[in-house]
Amino acid sequence: MGRVEGKVAFVTGAARGQGRSHALRLAQEGADIIAVDIAEHIPNIAYPSPTEEDLAETVRQVEALDRRIIATKADVRDRGALKKAIDDGVAELGHLDIVVANAGICVVADWQNTTEDIWDQTVDTNLKGVWNTISLTAPHLIEAGGGSMILTSSAAGLKGLPFLSAYVAAKHGVVGLMRAYATELAQHNIRVNTIHPTGVETPMGEMGNAFGPLLEKNPAVGGMLANLLPIQSTKPVDQSNAVLFLASDEARYITSLAMTVDAGNTQY
Repeated sequence: MGRVEGKVAFVTGAARGQGRSHALRLAQEGADIIAVDIAEHIPNIAYPSPTEEDLAETVRQVEALDRRIIATKADVRDRGALKKAIDDGVAELGHLDIVVANAGICVVADWQNTTEDIWDQTVDTNLKGVWNTISLTAPHLIEAGGGSMILTSSAAGLKGLPFLSAYVAAKHGVVGLMRAYATELAQHNIRVNTIHPTGVETPMGEMGNAFGPLLEKNPAVGGMLANLLPIQSTKPVDQSNAVLFLASDEARYITSLAMTVDAGNTQY
């Protein structure tokens, strides 16, 4: 019997990276999956964009685990498209129990070069996209009699990491959403928590070189990027194991928690 056997999980940003890892880890433990991803070119980012082929590979890997998956190309900023993907997935799979609001982007830029376009794109994706996700899935969890929402924040949601002002603001905002929704949805037996990764070995996590020139100009802040434990970054599954725990009945009385999976990064 899997730890989330018979449950249905909705995962955003599921084409690759942490999102794919979350979908697979939950499927390994018995969940069926509703998955969405923008799966197209994303401007401003310094790492490759996810593709429809990436999303199809997530489908292939989940199905190889003998679990069902409904995958849709949708942008979390597009409330109408996201609602349709959620509602269609729930209609197909019958109910919804777990929500993993994972989709996000990251643009490295110092304060002088953080344009209005970068700000709007980052906040719309990383904060409004999370709000869209949890507000549109909440009615389904209420109908199911409760459930678990896990929102991906960041070490940057707990400290002011340098050269990421829009990202830092959005990820701090995700913590605020978590606390507000945990308070309001508790009466429906819905738990809401955040996870806070340090660097993760994903396409987004491989953009570390972008910090180099900025750190040369301001070396005093470089220590903020370091971890206490002797690693550069975590594996996606390290984050997925935390997601699985928070989704499972093992965490049935855990809500409004900011769970760090950050190798001690936020202790600096």
